[in-house]
Amino acid sequence: MLYHLAQLRDVFRPLNLFQYITFRAGGAALTALAASLLLGPGLISALRRKKVGQIQRTDGPQSHLSKQGTPTMGGALIFLSVSLSTVLWMRSDNRFTWLLLAVTICLTAIGFWDDYLKLVKKDAKGAPSRVKFLVQVAVGLAVASYLAVRPPDASFATAVNVPYGKELFVELGALYFVMATLMVVGSSNAVNLTDGLDGLAAGSVIFCALAYAVLAYVAGNVKFSYYLRIVHVEGAGEIAVYLAGLIGACLGFLWFNAYPAQIFMGDTGSLFLGGIIATVALCVKQELLLPIVGGVFVLETLSVILQMASYKLRRGKRVFRMAPIHHHFELGGVAEPKVTVRFWIVSIVLMLTALASLKIR
Repeated sequence: MLYHLAQLRDVFRPLNLFQYITFRAGGAALTALAASLLLGPGLISALRRKKVGQIQRTDGPQSHLSKQGTPTMGGALIFLSVSLSTVLWMRSDNRFTWLLLAVTICLTAIGFWDDYLKLVKKDAKGAPSRVKFLVQVAVGLAVASYLAVRPPDASFATAVNVPYGKELFVELGALYFVMATLMVVGSSNAVNLTDGLDGLAAGSVIFCALAYAVLAYVAGNVKFSYYLRIVHVEGAGEIAVYLAGLIGACLGFLWFNAYPAQIFMGDTGSLFLGGIIATVALCVKQELLLPIVGGVFVLETLSVILQMASYKLRRGKRVFRMAPIHHHFELGGVAEPKVTVRFWIVSIVLMLTALASLKIR
């Protein structure tokens, strides 16, 4: 919306800044950060009054028992902040603006419903797993279908770029839609599994968003994309504005979610954060970088899969002390803040590894 102020640059020259993606990205980040910091205390107080608090597992780390009753559904804070920054700073005539908002709203809604049933209605089961899964699949299929009708680049509509290879693409055909759907569903649930320590999920998402913000900006610039030999996606620069807002919103959330947390994200935030990162990866045609950028989320998910498989196939024997793997380290005597920061460090290394693909090809 504020982009249109650039049309008044003849009246007031500094308004010309609003046409630049970098300026609007900075504005989106600061807007979302400010909104999070301003809305946070009120949301925490409201959730406390409504007694919408964390239901802590008794079979988990004993140090987590003190978290019982901590306000949850804090993902609403991230959602409101990033939605506000998106409406203000992204171009309304850009197709990615509405695609990202649609995915954000749909996945936030199903996460909110699950949290509402668990925490407000005190239904321990929450939303039926089948329904949650079907909604996630529907969102993934909708994203894949939309990008089939209006592909980021028609020449590579169903092809994926192999990272670190010089203009190396693999044509998937109809399998691309299966992969795209699995990416959205898998990423959404992976972030949800990671959301188990104070600041872990939000911090890790920040580094994923930062990596894809750079990739989106480069993909949207004709000169940069040609020089770096990556797929040029017209209008992809606006995705960087959205991701900048997401980074600002997550930073603001971390202000309250850092150890010891005053508020938890809940499914309201984790489901949409994972799904939106996967959607961005599809939009900028950097699908195969997602497992690298989101390596922490992949590790967390694999640890759960391995634990479940081992327990069933090896008659109750476990691979880890507890899954997801962040609990394994906790039960091994590593303090929660240290586990979180170490996972952040891994996320930074993975972010830099992914960005290195821009030159190593």
